[in-house]
Amino acid sequence: MAEEETEKFYLQKEELVVDTDDEYQYEEVPIDEIFIGTEPDEDLDLAVRTIREAEEDALATSQKDGQTKASVTQRPEVVDDFVRNFLVRMNMDKTLECFQTEWYELQQRGLLHEEDIGVVPDIYSRNQDLDGEVKFLKLEVAKYKEAAMKAKETYVKLRKERDYHRMHHKRVVQEKNKLINDIKRLKRHYAQYEPTLQQLKKKYEVAMKEKMLSKLEKDRAVGQVAGLQSTLKSMESFKGTPPSGFQTASNSAQRKNWDLDEAGRGPTQRTLAMERMKAMSGDVRDLPENYTRHPNDSEFPKDTGINPILAQIKGPTGHLARSGGFRLSNTFQAHSHPISSVVLHPRKQILATTSDDHTWKMWAVPSGDIIMTGEGHTDWVSDCDFHPSGSKLVTSSGDTTVKIWDFSKAECVHTFTDHTHAVWGCTWHSCGDFVASCSMDNTCKLWDLNSLRCRFTMRGHADSVNSIEFLPYSNTLLSCSADKTLSLWDARTGLCAQTFYGHMHSVNNATFSLKGDTVVSCDSYGTVKLWDVRTVAPMVSFDVGPHPANRVAFDPTGAVVAIASNDATVKMYEVSNGRIGTLVGHEDAVQCLMFDKTGEFMVSGGSDNTIRIWS
Repeated sequence: MAEEETEKFYLQKEELVVDTDDEYQYEEVPIDEIFIGTEPDEDLDLAVRTIREAEEDALATSQKDGQTKASVTQRPEVVDDFVRNFLVRMNMDKTLECFQTEWYELQQRGLLHEEDIGVVPDIYSRNQDLDGEVKFLKLEVAKYKEAAMKAKETYVKLRKERDYHRMHHKRVVQEKNKLINDIKRLKRHYAQYEPTLQQLKKKYEVAMKEKMLSKLEKDRAVGQVAGLQSTLKSMESFKGTPPSGFQTASNSAQRKNWDLDEAGRGPTQRTLAMERMKAMSGDVRDLPENYTRHPNDSEFPKDTGINPILAQIKGPTGHLARSGGFRLSNTFQAHSHPISSVVLHPRKQILATTSDDHTWKMWAVPSGDIIMTGEGHTDWVSDCDFHPSGSKLVTSSGDTTVKIWDFSKAECVHTFTDHTHAVWGCTWHSCGDFVASCSMDNTCKLWDLNSLRCRFTMRGHADSVNSIEFLPYSNTLLSCSADKTLSLWDARTGLCAQTFYGHMHSVNNATFSLKGDTVVSCDSYGTVKLWDVRTVAPMVSFDVGPHPANRVAFDPTGAVVAIASNDATVKMYEVSNGRIGTLVGHEDAVQCLMFDKTGEFMVSGGSDNTIRIWS
């Protein structure tokens, strides 16, 4: 207690004297005297001294630049800072407050001396550093542990995938071995058939040889029988006649009268005439005698007929005689969609058109005034044809139907629905009782307008049948197909009579010349061929491609072929010299065309929805 009383603090009053500048005396110096001095006299000593000072300045500058930076020495931490840092790190705020209060109180009292406040011993700082390293290493261990767990999961996943693929591979190998065994077994099985097939082949050859021998023997026997019969007849004719030399003139005349008829024909000629009449009066299809026809079925006309239009064709058409050929004379908008076909009335200046807008229309030509519109199809209308009398119209459509329209009733009078796919074309027989149609179902059908039924279905094409046409005044049908062939059919039997081979691509259209001795066809690559009907062989082949040729038509003389091309032009081919001209006018693909029966003008329709008249 006595020491505490002696070391008490106390205050003592002291007076400090303030220094002032009042006692100093200042002298005014003119400004000019400061900045403008007298120039010293230049001498050698001054110059040498100036050079030496410059060298010393340069040396001092280099030494200053070359000095290394001062190193920082880390001094050990004092005890109180160590304790504070420890308490702060441990979040011991109350203990830290008590410690600081007591520490500063002792320091103010002077109870803490510098020798008492030492630095933290090295072991504690080392422990602190080691503690930090331990924490860092723990974090690293946790990180590596997490990475190891992820690697373990990946390893387990890969092992499962490996096991799965190994099992799958084993299964595939087993299936492969099984298939190999099956193939080997089948090979052995089929190898057993080889000798059997060879044996059957030999038997077949032997049977064919025996058949040929039997046929030869049969023919020989028939010849012998015919000879014997003629011998017997000659022997019978001589029975009961008087011996040679005793035959009177009256008997000879009577025998001649008995052998010959009124026309002067003998027995043989009479028999041949009877057989010929029997064959002509019979049915071409050679049906059985008990076959009953439909009561309303129409009879086919005679196969040979005379085309009256041929007599009207006397010379070359006008466009061949004139220089320059056809020129565009009229254009009118016919439909709202592309036009698929055009056909001219057989007796009047009337044009019928069909379109993808599901309608057909009739127009007056060349004025282009509309006469009639037909609606009833539910899909695009592909083709149409006038009745030979001009009183009816047949149309075909993508809705698989063929419709008959009567102008006097202004309505559809019948619909044929036997086709299973879109119908591409239709044509009327010259007698007016039959209609033929072709379809995407690979068939052609012949319809009877009196019994209102399908008389024949003509099968033979291997792909879609694209067009069909009757040879005028005959029972012959011409069809072309996407199977690259053309066929001639007998409408009375529904059988194929001839097939034309030569096109390399789908045939789009084919038609007869007016004489009926030539056929022209076009395909989807622009190749056009002229065929001789008698030799069933191509006469001329030329190319107007690479665009497809959509339709072809002969002029009435057969001297010019018009081709509707997909490049928006009409090609004119002269048969005599092979010259090809081009008619330009359409704005899109030309789909159809047709000559007037006099050859004075031509009508074409296209995908630009217009009808164009060339004259």
